[in-house]
Amino acid sequence: MYPKFIILSLVLALSACDRQSSSAGQSAPLPVAVGVITLRTQPVTLSTSLPGRTAAVRSAEVRPQVSGIILKRLFTEGTEVKAGQQLYQIDPASYQAAYDRALATFNNAAAVARRYKPLSDAHAISAQQYDDASASAREAAADMQTARVNLDYTKVNAPISGHIGRSVYTEGALVTSGQSAYLTTIEQLDPIYVDISQSSQELLRLRKALADGRLKATGDHAAAVQLILEDGSRYAPEGKLQFSEVTVDEGTGSVTLRAAFPNPQNELLPGMFVHAILQQGVQDQGILVPQESVGHDIKGQPYVLVVNADSGVEQRAIVTGEMIGGQWLVSQGLSAGERVITDGLQNVRVGGKVSATERQASVPAAAGNKSSITDSSAQ
Repeated sequence: MYPKFIILSLVLALSACDRQSSSAGQSAPLPVAVGVITLRTQPVTLSTSLPGRTAAVRSAEVRPQVSGIILKRLFTEGTEVKAGQQLYQIDPASYQAAYDRALATFNNAAAVARRYKPLSDAHAISAQQYDDASASAREAAADMQTARVNLDYTKVNAPISGHIGRSVYTEGALVTSGQSAYLTTIEQLDPIYVDISQSSQELLRLRKALADGRLKATGDHAAAVQLILEDGSRYAPEGKLQFSEVTVDEGTGSVTLRAAFPNPQNELLPGMFVHAILQQGVQDQGILVPQESVGHDIKGQPYVLVVNADSGVEQRAIVTGEMIGGQWLVSQGLSAGERVITDGLQNVRVGGKVSATERQASVPAAAGNKSSITDSSAQ
């Protein structure tokens, strides 16, 4: 009897111990392993990427000033030409004859005026006769000059220096003075403009940033600009933003910012679609948190989970700014030295205990605004 009683007592004691152990385990669970980053302030360069199109600094449509047959084309299409260089030769025969006739008329009228001068002084002829002769000489001189200009216009010269396009007319074609169709076009491509679209509200903010010194300045009313080409590659030379070229579209409320870029190799051509990266400034005390560590509550407000000094989990509401290379720039809610949970978020709860392991945070070089393309290689 006694052995059975002892065995029953031992079983009841062990059951009680198991219940106490289970109760203790439920009230004090093991800390959850999580990954964290310790926040620190760092300089963060902010930049804005805006769409734009390239445009030639100067563009000229070459048209004939006189009528006639084109005898020669004196340039190679697609090459560089200099201002004043002859491009076409229009048949000068009729204009040469007109000039010779005007020259002969002028010489005769000038000779008559010279002969009348001493006669007028001696009162051998009336003053009116001398005045008429002098007026005829001046009219003849004007006609001669007009004929000379028309003769010169048979040589069609380049009005500006630049890259010349294809010739619309060939030798033997008849052209007329004042025609609407151009013979060819010349565009100056070095430097080249990039016209950038932006809202007028953003423009005012940009101007204020430049005036306050928060925008990298390269001269009066100018700022440094970098360019991303259509294929995603970066254009090496840096440009200058020129606020003086701004016009406001009354229909859309947008403005056109004009940036000038060096283009010695003619890599940029008019009409290309590009993105211009405008450096807005550097935030010296910026705080960045990884995108995966930021959640949103039922109201859509962002928050993070922070590990406090007692290894407990706290929920912290934050205010985020720009997205920078996979990290949010936090303007409110966090301070340097705090630990934000980045890994194991699905296993933690607010108020619970965790075992934190530090994770190395990445540091991007540049930022873009919410409506822009961010490219950390801008620096």
